[in-house]
Amino acid sequence: YIKKQDFTYNLTLLTFMIFAMMGLDGLTRLVVVVALFIALKLRKDLFYKYLYYLFALAFILLMITGGISPIWGYLKAYVFKDTIKISKDELSLHFFTVGQTIREAGQIPFETFANRISGHTITFLISIVGYIWLSLKHRSLLLGLPLVGLGFLALSGGLRFTVYAVPVLALGIAFLIVQLSSLIKNNYAKYSLMILLTVAILIPNIVHIINYKVPSVFTKDEVVVLDKLKKIASREDYVVGWWDYGFPIRYYSNVKTLTDGGKHYGSENFPTSFILTHSQVEASKMLRLDVEYTEQKFKILESNKNLEKNDTKYIKRHSSNIGEMTLNYNYKDTNDFLYSLQTDIKLPTKTRDIYLYLPNRMMGIYPTINLFSNIDLMTGAKGVQPFFYKTTKFKNTKNYIDLGRGIIIDKKTNQLVIQKQKVPIKRFVKTFNKNGKLQTKVQVINPTSKYNVIYMQNYGQFLLVEDSVYNSTYFQLFVLENYDKSLFEPIILTPLAKVYKLRI
Repeated sequence: YIKKQDFTYNLTLLTFMIFAMMGLDGLTRLVVVVALFIALKLRKDLFYKYLYYLFALAFILLMITGGISPIWGYLKAYVFKDTIKISKDELSLHFFTVGQTIREAGQIPFETFANRISGHTITFLISIVGYIWLSLKHRSLLLGLPLVGLGFLALSGGLRFTVYAVPVLALGIAFLIVQLSSLIKNNYAKYSLMILLTVAILIPNIVHIINYKVPSVFTKDEVVVLDKLKKIASREDYVVGWWDYGFPIRYYSNVKTLTDGGKHYGSENFPTSFILTHSQVEASKMLRLDVEYTEQKFKILESNKNLEKNDTKYIKRHSSNIGEMTLNYNYKDTNDFLYSLQTDIKLPTKTRDIYLYLPNRMMGIYPTINLFSNIDLMTGAKGVQPFFYKTTKFKNTKNYIDLGRGIIIDKKTNQLVIQKQKVPIKRFVKTFNKNGKLQTKVQVINPTSKYNVIYMQNYGQFLLVEDSVYNSTYFQLFVLENYDKSLFEPIILTPLAKVYKLRI
């Protein structure tokens, strides 16, 4: 605004950029930009006269054509963490986003935020001062401001954003050290101070690295299971498990997977979550449907190699198998389609074998997994989370078992005390290994209740779950090994992981 000539020039550039970013095909945008360029060269005076109108038109077209949709999509996923809406013809579905669950995308306290950027809160604050000073002396460093802004998104968007601010604020603290050291005339003292201050700000970072010990995704014994599975399953078979384990499953077993660390959109996680948290009848049908629909999608991409890049990207990432299933089975409401899985619906032709991978380590994230399918896809409304409690720390006395966090099993009355509220126990289940095989003892106490207590003796842990969790495929197949012989066949059964083969 101060330099009118520079402002006109920059606004012209911005107008061209916005026209080029419209959500239209590349050829259309190219024609528009070339036409504008010719107009600018032939009638510069007329172009500048209507520059504000052209800028307004460019901005309106950008909004109308969905030019900011990719940016908005990432903001929703990582910052606002809202449900993601996916449209397929006349069907619009809402899916739970993975950004709402993964650790590096969760909210973090300011101290953690500062430590991950500069190593220490004090260093972080000093780095900001240094960056401001550096930017005042060298205006080109203001180009780093967007990176700092992205770094600050970590306060709501999680640890994954801190890395953006690291190099910029590192320049800030380095500039401050150089400026302070330059006040000393003696070179020996000057460089000594530089080294001393540099080491001082590096020490907290080095200590963090030394103490930051992260375990491997799988233990040796878990890898043995996958290595054994590799000799059973073929390359074209699918092994279905939660997305956290997708990469190692594919690496060690040389099979296909539905989800992994790079493919875990809400629309892709929904079927897997549904499979693990619903009944065996529903899970078996969803397994066959999701695998065959995924393969069908691959065939479409393979047979249409000349598709526009944007179309290919849409099919790969944003089309929904659930949406396709709903429409193909002549439903307009996905809830009706999901309910139909309890009935004898016609399934796609079997093209390959499917295996279900159920590890013990998944027990701790079961409530998180349940979030992805415990949602009304038509409205985005989230369902009430079923009661789930797991503990390995308990105190067993004559009259009660104290499970911690205000939860007690009253042996005299066969009741649960949850935060001073007494509720009856539906069934008490004890699992244990005998001669290498899982044994279960089930005692039905109050059939009208919905709370179940499971004591896994060999694991030394108690589970308190509602009926919906108890009857889920994961609990029935992994915890109890109570599988429907017409639907599943056990392939590998170990305490750490169990693999079942789908029979339909």
